[in-house]
Amino acid sequence: MRTITCRVEDEIENRLERLASETHRTKSFYVREAILKSLDEMEDVYLADQVIERIRKGEEKTYSLDEVEARLGLGH
Repeated sequence: MRTITCRVEDEIENRLERLASETHRTKSFYVREAILKSLDEMEDVYLADQVIERIRKGEEKTYSLDEVEARLGLGH
């Protein structure tokens, strides 16, 4: 496991300290939890932005619903 250092505003530090104290967990535990919960979402957003940019540039092929259904044998 590696260590990461980040700076946060006093209000965030105080909230984190209070949560850790009241639940008898470490601040690191909650920072790790917050990162894990938001990392998937951030990856989705930023990677989707890259795909959209490639679509706009004509570098990424898109498919209509009809094409997808036909390919998967799901036609009506």
